[in-house]
Amino acid sequence: MAIIVKPIVTEKMTKLGEKLNRYGFRVQKDANKIQIKQAVEAMYNITVTDVNTFIVAPKKKSRFTKSGVISGKASAYKKAIVTVKDGEQIDFYSNI
Repeated sequence: MAIIVKPIVTEKMTKLGEKLNRYGFRVQKDANKIQIKQAVEAMYNITVTDVNTFIVAPKKKSRFTKSGVISGKASAYKKAIVTVKDGEQIDFYSNI
C-alpha cells in the first residue's frame, strides 16, 4: 500500500510551492510523519525538512430530487504539507 495517494495541485498549494517550498499531498490515514517524509524523498529525490499533517473533516452534501432530499457526506482524508530544502523543488507537471 502506497503512503502517498496523490499530490494536491490547487492554486493555493501552487503559490505555497513557489513562495515557501511547501507542497501538499493526500496520504493514507494511518501514515505518520516519518513514513511520509521517507516516501516523498524516495519518490521525488529531494530533501524534506518538515512535515505537517492534519485530517480534513468530511463535508456535508445534499441534493434535491423528485423523491425528496438526499443527504450524505464526503469522506474525510489525511493531508500532509511537506517543506522542501531551499533550492530544491517538485515539478508535478514534468510527466505530462
